[in-house]
Amino acid sequence: MPEPPADAFSAASRPALRGFDRVAWCYDALAGLVFGPAQRRAQHAALGGLPAAAAPHVLILGGGTGWVLTEVLRHRPLATVLYLEASPNMLARARRRLARECPAAGAQVEFRHGTQEALRPGESFDVLVTFFVLDCIPAPELAGALAQLRQAQRPDAPWLVADFRPARRGWRRWLLVAMYAFFRLTTGLRARQLPDVRAELTRRGLRPTQEQRFFGQAIEAGVYIGRNEA
Repeated sequence: MPEPPADAFSAASRPALRGFDRVAWCYDALAGLVFGPAQRRAQHAALGGLPAAAAPHVLILGGGTGWVLTEVLRHRPLATVLYLEASPNMLARARRRLARECPAAGAQVEFRHGTQEALRPGESFDVLVTFFVLDCIPAPELAGALAQLRQAQRPDAPWLVADFRPARRGWRRWLLVAMYAFFRLTTGLRARQLPDVRAELTRRGLRPTQEQRFFGQAIEAGVYIGRNEA
């Protein structure tokens, strides 16, 4: 697919969006150091919910350095993908990974700098993939963000989620406190606390059809189905 014009997200049209640029170089290693294989195991579990269609149109939001992109293409080699990522450095790494690991699929992927706000009118998808990204959205903006994503979700399209679970006490709570503090300092993350992703999606008419938990119940993978609200 052709890439958008170079000035599509120019400084004149919107503030500079850098996402996790400062930690792009070490993000995967850092996640592995803290969580071991748990995050990727959760993502693998959620990817079990990919639709059976041979060539689904897939939205990946906040895919980071591109591991999830190559996994989607490994499971569905004919898929077309919109890869939305707020960090230009992450996008660059994802492009390089795709060229290295799935060079024949280059024309099937559109890389776009931005968040869910960069979705265009009328765009819709057979599956939504949001792994460890909904937890980065500030609480006052979450409802609007989920509404935008729901508009892009075709009827009966699965929404694949892997994310952290809220905790009010114990080591899981302190882990979340430390994570949010670290990313506020290193990336300017505006979110202050973890939303209850499961509850928010359920409130919007989605129901989990598959759920698994990892890393001492701290991480949850789920496949959510619900008819489009439009």
